[in-house]
Amino acid sequence: MAKIKITQLKSGIDRSERQKQTLIALGLRKVNATKEVEATPQILGMVSKVSHLVKVEQLG
Repeated sequence: MAKIKITQLKSGIDRSERQKQTLIALGLRKVNATKEVEATPQILGMVSKVSHLVKVEQLG
């Protein structure tokens, strides 16, 4: 599987509880936090739900 790098760009403050929990599930707790994960369908689904809060980069 391909790897992706997810960086949190915006805060989870004043977001729905579901979006906050999705950020935590992705391993992102602070703004500018970065996590490298496998691009599984489950992870891609979570990223799509918080796409307005994160930046996604494909890794070679």
